[in-house]
Amino acid sequence: MVATEIPAKPVRRAGIALGSNLGDRMGNLNAAAAALHALHEAGEPFLTARIYQTEPRHCPPGSPRFLNTVIEMAVACGALELLEKTREIEHRLGREPSAERNAPRPIDIDLLYLEKEIIDHPSLTLPHPRIGERRFVLEPLADIRPDLILPGLPASVQETLDSLKSDEPPLIVEVSDWFPG
Repeated sequence: MVATEIPAKPVRRAGIALGSNLGDRMGNLNAAAAALHALHEAGEPFLTARIYQTEPRHCPPGSPRFLNTVIEMAVACGALELLEKTREIEHRLGREPSAERNAPRPIDIDLLYLEKEIIDHPSLTLPHPRIGERRFVLEPLADIRPDLILPGLPASVQETLDSLKSDEPPLIVEVSDWFPG
């Protein structure tokens, strides 16, 4: 009997935004990054942006400030499978379903992109439809991928950030080097 090799799934780069505004915010980001790193393809770069303190946007009144960052990792799964895995991580880290939109949460994990893939599915839109409107996403993404041009963005991440018209207050760098990956 001749053994046949199972073809490897293609490895692709995924951009993922992390945010936390409840509990040990830094601990929550570290735990999420560690869980995502466990899904990361060995031997590929695991990129982490600086962590920024940000004002809550479109959240209920009195919501605490966020810590936000972006990571980019290599995955060998599809977008919907990755979405399912990130939702499992959120649940493990204490995120409860809430009827209130943008309610405070210990962890928020948003898929931003998967290579140049365009997805319009009831559960997921990629690239993230509001990526070009959010300083709290663009600024950390520019830390690690300033020249990246995503479908739907007219320019690179850095150029989009530089031309952003937003009433968001400036982001405050909380931590520059945080995950050993």
